[in-house]
Parts: sequence; structure tokens; C-alpha cells
Amino acid sequence: MVTAMAEATTTPEVQSDIPIRVVVGLGNPGLHYANTRHNIGFMVVDRLLTVVGGRWKEGLVSDVAVIGLSPADIILVKPKTFMNHSGQAIKDLQKENSFVPAQLLVVFDDFNLPFSKVRLRRGGSDGGHNGLASVIEAMGTDAVPRLRLGIGKTGDGDDINFVLNEFPHDAPVDALVERGCRAIKSCVNDGLDAAMNRFNGCPLL
Repeated sequence: MVTAMAEATTTPEVQSDIPIRVVVGLGNPGLHYANTRHNIGFMVVDRLLTVVGGRWKEGLVSDVAVIGLSPADIILVKPKTFMNHSGQAIKDLQKENSFVPAQLLVVFDDFNLPFSKVRLRRGGSDGGHNGLASVIEAMGTDAVPRLRLGIGKTGDGDDINFVLNEFPHDAPVDALVERGCRAIKSCVNDGLDAAMNRFNGCPLL
């Protein structure tokens, strides 16, 4: 597991008026992982790009797209570095597109949340998620906004196999993906505080 917090700095007070400029969906590249629970972050940004309109520009480290969401253009990102090294891709992107950690929204799976529930946070620990841990380490702070998507929890404790397997055929994954897209739009259009008030604890939104 990535031990990001040893080097990252904790920032208890974060400015609340900094708009989101970059949205990163976390996942693993390749068809083998395409429909797995761990790739729900990829699924959400893929759907958002389809709905808003645009195309991915393929790169060596990340696929990137620019979409228009009021009040400004947003950069969508799918790292190709595999989940546990997601921070490397974000650091490379930051060199080309100047942004601070508070302008970054990281979208990923969380098996500690009930299926279909979403939770927005302005910062905090990685919660045991290796992809987020890598991003925190790369950014040098845990004050990185994140959108957790509940994928439910395995009953047998085999978390690795659980997240790397596909959703059951009868799972309403499409509804979860749509909910993630709406949460992202709300973060960008209304601000993170308003989005947190709307979506946190409200699985049916």
C-alpha cells in the first residue's frame, strides 16, 4: 500500500471559494479492468464526456479531455499509470496545466460506502484507498477534494478480489454512474460546499 501520509501535509483549513478545474477518474487501464468495481471512476468521467460532448486525447500517461461546464472549461483525466500510481499522472498533468490541489476533484470507488451512496469531501485521509493515497502523496497535501462512490462491501473480507471483479449483472451501476456525473456537475456549477450539502447522505439524488 502507498504510504502517502508520511510525506503529505495536513491542511485543516481549506479555502472554500476555489473552483474545481480538474476532474480525475481513478481506475486501471485496459479491457481486462474496464467493467470492474475499481473502475467506477473511469466509468463516471467517460459518461460525463459523452453527455457533455467531447473526445479523449490519448497520451502516454493519461487520457485527457476538455469540456465546457459553467462557469469554465474543465479538464477530465483518466490516468494510465494503474490505480496505485495515479499520483504520477496527476503530477505530470500539473506541470502542463497549472492548478492547486484544491482545484482537483478525484473520483473513485469506496467499498466502505453502501452501494449507490456518494460522498463528497474537501480533504482528509486516504481511507485506505491506494489510488487516493498516491494522489495525496504527489500533491503533498491531503487537502484534495474527492468524490467517493459507494460500491458496497464484500461479505468475505477479500477486498482485493472484490474491487477487481465486475459488478453483478443486476446491479444498478448506470444509476450510480449518473449520480456521480450529477455530483461532479454540482461541484463545478454550484461549488463544493453546495454539492456536499446536496449529495452527502442522499443516495437517491
